[in-house]
Amino acid sequence: MNPLLVALGSAAGGVTRWLLGGLIQRRFGAAPAIPGGFPFPVGTLLVNVSGSFLLGALAVIAARQAGDSTATRLLLMVGFCGGYTTFSTFSLDTVALLEQGSAGLAALNVLASIALAFAGTFAGMLLVRALLARAA
Repeated sequence: MNPLLVALGSAAGGVTRWLLGGLIQRRFGAAPAIPGGFPFPVGTLLVNVSGSFLLGALAVIAARQAGDSTATRLLLMVGFCGGYTTFSTFSLDTVALLEQGSAGLAALNVLASIALAFAGTFAGMLLVRALLARAA
């Protein structure tokens, strides 16, 4: 049953990443910084940040869940978040920026992705902790 939970979560996360990342990229990042170049990967960046936020929130929920949280952890944390966040796409996007000669944009993508992903995880944890404290 555990592999099925991870597979279902991963499929849902991957589809969500594809839909949401593409929507964000078309809406906010379609224009390349350099004519004919690779556009800044704002869709990938925002998917990684929101995935980090969600994973942080789920980690707090799983830690406070009474009883066994294995199913929740496998379906949502390992499966959905694993399929949703896109570190390999982030790496490919960054290399594409470097190859087109946009070292500054590549560095911005690395710094923003790392800093905002950590901030997203922390914010997700803080939000859920505050909501749980308020509900208690």
